[in-house]
Amino acid sequence: MTATLPRPRLVFVPGDLSGVGPELLARLLADPENRARADVLITATPEELEAFADTAGVSVPDVDAIEFLGTAYDGPEIPPGVVSTAAGERALSDLGTALDLWTAGRADGVLFLPLNKGAMGRAGMTEEDELRWFAKRIGFTGFTSELNFISSLVTARVTSHVPVSQIAAGIRAGRVLETIELLDRVVRETRTPTPRLAVCALNPHAGEGGKFGREEIEDIAPAIELARTRGIDVEGPFPCDTLFGRAAGGDYDGVVTMYHDQGQIAMKLLGFDQGVTVHGGLPIPIATPAHGTAHGIVGTGTADLSPSQHAFDLAAAMAASRRDTATADAPTTGATASAPAETR
Repeated sequence: MTATLPRPRLVFVPGDLSGVGPELLARLLADPENRARADVLITATPEELEAFADTAGVSVPDVDAIEFLGTAYDGPEIPPGVVSTAAGERALSDLGTALDLWTAGRADGVLFLPLNKGAMGRAGMTEEDELRWFAKRIGFTGFTSELNFISSLVTARVTSHVPVSQIAAGIRAGRVLETIELLDRVVRETRTPTPRLAVCALNPHAGEGGKFGREEIEDIAPAIELARTRGIDVEGPFPCDTLFGRAAGGDYDGVVTMYHDQGQIAMKLLGFDQGVTVHGGLPIPIATPAHGTAHGIVGTGTADLSPSQHAFDLAAAMAASRRDTATADAPTTGATASAPAETR
């Protein structure tokens, strides 16, 4: 008889409390199917969850099965619907608590609801985005990239939250190769054991043989060829204005893009109501819906739950997969292995 592995332990972070995150969190937890798929820990108090649920117009049964972590934030009350330093401080504090739990071996993954980079910047975050903040917080120095998911496609970026004037400087063969390899690993983990990948060009018409730029010749194509020698099924570089039509039609499972909007415009047109961001490369699975705090609709009950539901689905699946892999690979002497020891 095969033993049943325990459910993954997921930390839920309500995100920026001035936005729709708290009500989306309550709606996720109101669904008994979600609560059955993971052991839930929340960086909030029971009273806060009750307030979140009241705003959302739902009830959350079985609260005794939820582990309430509370919050280390002790600043002023957070005003709804506006960007504030207080909201940024609370978000960073709660995210830090979630990472500390993983480091201590008490969690397998994190789901956080929408953040506001402006608020976190006011609160002292100096990194370009939360992914780099996460990496610094846990001392991870390996390659990272945001990955974006819709039902039919996954994308990864060579550069992300940088000025457009700095994009070309970031397109180097080593980074392109690392992005291809990361996308291949994540698609294998979450979608299919035989990923078909494509890579976007940077320049119009893929550079036209060097007429419109040489990044395709000097960096992107060599990275693709090296990835192919390592057993990755990847093609390109292709002009992105035609590539995404083919990818949407099912030709590819994943696409590597060169910069943020090159992929995000296409992905949000193809599936805005499905979008999920995964913080790829980190040793801990972290997922979030790919939309903002939506200050204009806070408390109206009109926020779309679909991206948050998809984010939960991915976070739970990735946390279970990595936990089970680590358990299978662990020595039989009995040490827990919710994450590789060298990443802690």
